[in-house]
Amino acid sequence: MKVSRLIKRRTVANEACDAGRVLVNGKAAKASLNVKEGDVIEIQFGTRTVRAEVMSVQDTVRKEEAKELYRYL
Repeated sequence: MKVSRLIKRRTVANEACDAGRVLVNGKAAKASLNVKEGDVIEIQFGTRTVRAEVMSVQDTVRKEEAKELYRYL
């Protein structure tokens, strides 16, 4: 999530996973989970839920190219 910039900071992403606010393919995700292409990530931000499909997995990516790693559903 950090590389794709769905969540901007790694610590915030870890806290969201620990709190059970991140689902991958409908199951609660731990921060250490490795996602693969085709996985659907759901992140709960308060009353709003964001759903995105993983299009590509990379270790690093430039800010401008981060949007190409996922698509909103």
